[in-house]
Amino acid sequence: MYKKELLGVCMKLKLIKQKDFSLLILGKLVSLLGSNMQQFALSLYVLSLTGSATIFASILSISIIPRLIFSPVAGVFGDWFDRKRSIVSLDLLNSIIIGIFAVIYIINGRISIPLIYILVILLEVIEIFFHSAMAAVLPSIVDKEDYLEANSFNSVAMNVGSILSPVLAAFLYGTFGMKIILIVNSISFLLSAISEMFINIPKSHNKPEKISIKAFKTDFYEGVKIIKSNKLLSTMIGLGAIINFSAAPLFGIVIIYFLKEVLMVSDMQFGIFQMIFSVSMLAAPIFCGKIIKKAKIGMLIYKSFLYISVLIYVIAIFTSGYAINAFNTNMFSYLGILIVSFLMGIIITVANIALGTLFDKIVPLNIMGRTSTVFNFVITVLMPLGQMMSGFLLDITFPSIVISISGTILLITIIKYKFALLDYDQIETIKEESLHFEGGDAINEI
Repeated sequence: MYKKELLGVCMKLKLIKQKDFSLLILGKLVSLLGSNMQQFALSLYVLSLTGSATIFASILSISIIPRLIFSPVAGVFGDWFDRKRSIVSLDLLNSIIIGIFAVIYIINGRISIPLIYILVILLEVIEIFFHSAMAAVLPSIVDKEDYLEANSFNSVAMNVGSILSPVLAAFLYGTFGMKIILIVNSISFLLSAISEMFINIPKSHNKPEKISIKAFKTDFYEGVKIIKSNKLLSTMIGLGAIINFSAAPLFGIVIIYFLKEVLMVSDMQFGIFQMIFSVSMLAAPIFCGKIIKKAKIGMLIYKSFLYISVLIYVIAIFTSGYAINAFNTNMFSYLGILIVSFLMGIIITVANIALGTLFDKIVPLNIMGRTSTVFNFVITVLMPLGQMMSGFLLDITFPSIVISISGTILLITIIKYKFALLDYDQIETIKEESLHFEGGDAINEI
């Protein structure tokens, strides 16, 4: 037991000490902090400038347009071109564009709404191509047996950024205004690009001899065929799409609506709810590391989403009229939702780490860009539909019913995909036993 724990610690230290991995995580954390701070401050700025919820919502939703247009294109180009040059160039481009808008703000003392639309669209287009190029970076610089550990570290870093960015943004925006946010974000992308320059990324791109529309079509349809022919890939995309359609609106719309409009919680109570959910996502890789390592990935994904669907039903109970009317205070339902949301945040993070690891293991590096953009494209398309459906249902029925529907869709989905996930575990077990057997033969021969 002691040796196993010592080995686990050594593995962690080995990964942290790996220069390429550390620089990658550091660069992603810095740029995430800048981006989230800007998004947070931009929301406050638009609301203070216009006072219009419609304009505010349009700023958030307009990003789907470039994603629908450019996602298929970005996937192919991400697999064609040198990934290191791509991510460095795109981060530098982000830095320059945001820097230009910072100068415009300094000169004019403000940024107009049309310019904000342009800024959001430009950054979204760059993000699409950046994600396509970045998709294969982590699995190409980390050994396959360390994928799970690497995704856990990545999850911790990204969640730290998500927790810190609103606090930093609120302080900087409240003290110095939008100008300093733009300047800080421009610098953050510059620092991210500099860190990426020192990462050694193996070349796994496959650029055609002549770039043409025909070559693009050939490679694009080749990627689609590979996805269709791979049962596990199709399972992951279908699972991810339906989960985001049914479960994503739960925390984005339904629970927020219930807390603010039904329970009438204070701003402090609402802030605690958001903080608790963020902290749970940060705690998951730290406290569930041993569970993540020991469990089979397919079974881990299946059980995680099964537990999530059950917890969604529990939230439905706390949002029911019976739970609300049983006490003279809203604290019973509020505390219940707080506790269940914390547990869900942990399980969701574990599931995401497992999904990311599975994705890295089964997708060849030379088609990672196309596959990841198709995955994100399908999820992006269905998520607004889920949000619209949830909003419509909230207008005609009780939040507890909407939440129950969400849990039912998720439960049916994970049961449907159960055997595809468990089949992967069985195949991996056979491979491991085969390698162990061959290793034993080799030792006997010596």
